[in-house]
Amino acid sequence: MKKSAVFILTLISISVFIFVSAYSQDEMEFVDNSVFENPERVSSVFLHDEHNEKAEVEECNECHHIYEDEKLVEDETSEDQRCSECHEMEASGNMPALMKAYHTNCKGCHLEKKKGPIMCGECHIK
Repeated sequence: MKKSAVFILTLISISVFIFVSAYSQDEMEFVDNSVFENPERVSSVFLHDEHNEKAEVEECNECHHIYEDEKLVEDETSEDQRCSECHEMEASGNMPALMKAYHTNCKGCHLEKKKGPIMCGECHIK
């Protein structure tokens, strides 16, 4: 009896962990800037679901892109990776540095669509 209770409790714990991990980005409130040793500004405020709903972003790969041989791979997404897994602190070849990648992806889209914040203090709110 005791073994089955421990087994069930373990199974429930693992299920909860998987569920929370799978949906953790949905509740993201700040862009992770922990890879920067001395960030110049506070982390950007970012409400993932609210943003995507307002911006009518339907596909994850609109923001979470993958490039192979310097070409965008259609219908592939990097949503399970951190930006810093591909982008380093310094630019390398055609790969922009991490900070530039953030700004190009986010601010670039805002400028293109003429919607959303583009000034530093609009995203990096103290």
